[in-house]
Amino acid sequence: MPKTLVIIPTYNEVENIEAIIRSIFSLETLFEVLIVDDSSPDGTAGIVKSLQEEFKGQLWIQERKGKLGLGTAYIHGFKYALEQGYEFIFEMDADFSHNPADLEKLYHACRVEGYDMSIGSRYIQGVNVVNWPMKRVLMSFFASKYVQFITGMPIQDATAGFKCYRATVLKTIHLDKIRFVGYAFQIEMKFLTWKYGFKIKEVPIIFTDREKGKSKMSTKIFREAFLGVIQMKIQSFFQSFNQKQASASSVLPQ
Repeated sequence: MPKTLVIIPTYNEVENIEAIIRSIFSLETLFEVLIVDDSSPDGTAGIVKSLQEEFKGQLWIQERKGKLGLGTAYIHGFKYALEQGYEFIFEMDADFSHNPADLEKLYHACRVEGYDMSIGSRYIQGVNVVNWPMKRVLMSFFASKYVQFITGMPIQDATAGFKCYRATVLKTIHLDKIRFVGYAFQIEMKFLTWKYGFKIKEVPIIFTDREKGKSKMSTKIFREAFLGVIQMKIQSFFQSFNQKQASASSVLPQ
């Protein structure tokens, strides 16, 4: 069976982390999990370490000094995954807004159906969001429409953070050149995957707002996404997107 890795960035997720890990390991598919923790002062990392003996060979943790941002956490995890030879790499939140059972659907889309990226999409079949205030639903929905308009990407949920990649995608994208850290990071990764010609599928999911812990959303993150899309589109005019050339020139981090 191909090696699979679910990357979960954490900062103060002590209320959710054990439950999300156990939920993933209860699935039929054998997923491994990497927690990338940004020095959570609430003891999140300690909970993960306490579970490693029980889930030996399946649960890993990388600790970073300070709160360095979502995008850099995923880049850190991607590099780890490529170094360790994982074939399918997932992004997922720790707060149960992403249903662990949907990992199976994302995996099926890539491994069985042959897609290079699968996206857990809130908007591919209407608006499937639970427990969000209407203001936030509208902001998220129209943000995706805005991204579609500016970039031309045929993706309904441009800011989605629940995804599966084939390793080839991450080897092709120049990870050290990814510029954004918040929602704009999620947009940039989809945009580059699309521009390099990889096959993308949106898989319908139901997104449920967290019940425990605090959201990391901020005005700064939203502003970065709004302005970053324009910068990203302009930069793409001066960038070559040759998949074969990029893959050949990719060097895994040492």
